[in-house]
Amino acid sequence: MLHDGSNMSLARRAWSIRKLALRMAEVQGQGYIGQALGVADVLAVSYFHALTYRPEDPAWEGRDRFYLSIGHYAIALYSAMIEAGILPEDELGTYGMDDSRMPMSGMAAYTPGMEITGGSLGHGLGIAVGAALGLKRKKNPAFVYNLMSDGELGEGSTWEAVMSARAHALDNLICVVDFNDQQADGPTTQALAQGDEAPKWAAFGWHAQEVDGNDMDALVAAFDTARTLTDPRPRVIICRTRMCKGVPFLEDREITHFVRVDPSEWARALAHLDANVPD
Repeated sequence: MLHDGSNMSLARRAWSIRKLALRMAEVQGQGYIGQALGVADVLAVSYFHALTYRPEDPAWEGRDRFYLSIGHYAIALYSAMIEAGILPEDELGTYGMDDSRMPMSGMAAYTPGMEITGGSLGHGLGIAVGAALGLKRKKNPAFVYNLMSDGELGEGSTWEAVMSARAHALDNLICVVDFNDQQADGPTTQALAQGDEAPKWAAFGWHAQEVDGNDMDALVAAFDTARTLTDPRPRVIICRTRMCKGVPFLEDREITHFVRVDPSEWARALAHLDANVPD
């Protein structure tokens, strides 16, 4: 866990992550802001409650690894890492530009704290399995967290990784699924992931929890359970999130996978957050 001397609430951290993401997306005028707003609570709990790391040393060997399988969620992770002090806020305005350390899709070679290059969906969990196995063999007690999308539940490679993790009893692996029920072509529940996911993972031998991913107390409890479980098996937390959470007029949009926002609407979105600052 990160102890930075601050008593700032997790709700305030999530608020700040949302605001940073909006400011960053405004640079390009568009982007995967729906996912960033929706997963902000999950990232707040990850970086300010669950993970062990050193902001000044992102490559510290004792750190918990946080893998972003979904490369297009990079704007969300950058915002969390800026809030955590891993990335400098003064680079926010370079998002998506040439030579930026914050490209629009997450790339490990560019960004401190970005553990893997994600984006080819369905690969992240397999990489996480390998990393968790490697840490086991080195007797390193760190955890590997893998954040993946509900769309990746339709990838065969995901389920190969699920079986491998159970076969190797990887109790240092925690998979976090952002289930926002939105893919590029429509709802996830109208594709291959039908929505009742926890029993599937449990059938493969994982410890499976399903929670409201925008309920901070539920998230804290789920992360604590996953981290302290004594059973020698991998763990998954399926987080039901709402796209564009925290900005009502964006939440109400029918298409939220890739959000285009009119210039005047950025100020409106930021003003709404500023008028609703949590304690």
